[in-house]
Amino acid sequence: MSTPRLLVIEGNTAEGRKRQVAAGGEVASDRYARLLNEIWPEAAVDICFPADPGANLPDGGGLESYDGVAITGSSLHVYDGGPAIQPQIEFVREVYRAKTPIFGSCWGLQVATVAAGGTVHKNPRGREIGFSRRIRVTEAGSKHPIFKMKPPVFEALTVHLDEVESLPLKGTVLAMNDHSGVQAAEIQYEGGVAWGVQYHPEYNFKEISAILKRLNGSLVTEGFFASNEDASLYIKDVDTLAQDPTNRRLAWRHGLDAAVTHREIRIQELKNWIELKVKPTRSERGRA
Repeated sequence: MSTPRLLVIEGNTAEGRKRQVAAGGEVASDRYARLLNEIWPEAAVDICFPADPGANLPDGGGLESYDGVAITGSSLHVYDGGPAIQPQIEFVREVYRAKTPIFGSCWGLQVATVAAGGTVHKNPRGREIGFSRRIRVTEAGSKHPIFKMKPPVFEALTVHLDEVESLPLKGTVLAMNDHSGVQAAEIQYEGGVAWGVQYHPEYNFKEISAILKRLNGSLVTEGFFASNEDASLYIKDVDTLAQDPTNRRLAWRHGLDAAVTHREIRIQELKNWIELKVKPTRSERGRA
């Protein structure tokens, strides 16, 4: 039996990666690759950087050789287009055509949407950050394997300014909340299938803290916090949760339950993708 192979597509530019690390976070693709390897220890996980000029990317045959492709979040805006974005859209189209299962987080959902003919826009309700509240699984989502063992209503770690405006023709909404009408979706395009979520099952509290620190000034301007001091108190709570995710006092204060504080529930969508989409597709291809 051949070694399982997964590919992580980094959505950020080199400058975007540098900013997140400077704020105390981690390169998104490094975190994603490590988590996928924890879920599936036998897998070899590669990373590619299509936003970087001159990036060496797998071609169609190379993409077919992977058992699954995951797409990270990004600080880019897909509707801006340009040399850091258009290659990612084209590359994801090639993944669809290779019929290799896709999972996208946040930007990953958005670029998978645009690659298949849908649209993304700046959310008129503004940014959603920290904790995405009361995500509700739709009727279609309740029957979909992405949400197996997931509560029908849950919170999630999140940060996004943009959202899916319209899904492609073969797109199905799997979850929503009051902030975004598409919090999860399945998209079919040219024989390929993507599962995507607008939130970040791959994040932990430490990564959210780094994002809050990086965006601190903007969050005061946008009205999330009254002052930098107010923001610092909130970030201090998140830092405490990073050390002790089950801290009852802070979980109560911020309205968090096990879907956020317990890692195994938080990453359930990715586990389901591996077990219920990637591995069966690998078997269908005669690799297991």
